[in-house]
Amino acid sequence: MELNKKVANFKVLTDEDKTVNLTDFAGKPVVLFFYPKADTPGCTIEACGFRDAFTKLTRAGAVVLGVSRDTPKAQAKFRAKYELPYTLLADVDEKLCKQFDVLKEKNMYGKKVIGIERTTFLIGPDQKLLHVFPKVKPEGHAEEVLAILKEHKVG
Repeated sequence: MELNKKVANFKVLTDEDKTVNLTDFAGKPVVLFFYPKADTPGCTIEACGFRDAFTKLTRAGAVVLGVSRDTPKAQAKFRAKYELPYTLLADVDEKLCKQFDVLKEKNMYGKKVIGIERTTFLIGPDQKLLHVFPKVKPEGHAEEVLAILKEHKVG
């Protein structure tokens, strides 16, 4: 994915078991954050950071979408447990993860596994890629995204 290039449309299930497309959000910047697994420590910190910054992000015009390979049911449970005010996407078939190239080899307790590398993409209202945040550290990340969003003045 190249900066300032149009992001290909995608179709994915939400935590409410509904289908959404990137084009559904045309005209608004989209914060698309990928995380490894719902309701795990780092992912909870990151998701709650976006929850806490949600009002500021929406005031800046942004749509916030969280993505993992969890099922819609697991995503719904995670969303309800932490009162997350934004939609979570259930990329069970990994199409979105592959489109955004976030599946990476990781070392889990000495065993090599393929998992999601925590990455956030800021997509402009024209659906062009504005910014990529690779290898995200969960703490303070939502505020970092907000700062870049304001810098691009897209909201």
